[in-house]
Amino acid sequence: MGFLFWFLLIGLIAGWLAGKVTRGRGYGLWGNLALGCLGAILGGFLFRLLGLHAGGLLGAVLMAFAGSLLVLFLARVFKKV
Repeated sequence: MGFLFWFLLIGLIAGWLAGKVTRGRGYGLWGNLALGCLGAILGGFLFRLLGLHAGGLLGAVLMAFAGSLLVLFLARVFKKV
């Protein structure tokens, strides 16, 4: 249960940061949470694929943030199509 709490918290932070960086055009609280969680999964996969390691809470947030930016970018590209 604790893992799920931290995963959602990190996902929320990453989604919120990604929404702010992209000029505040986020998807609302629940959308940013979903975006952040998907970003956390994608960021973790990409970091492992590239052989990078981000340790600790800050590293997890940065990894999720990078993945969230990518997910947000892809969501906007497909939304315009």
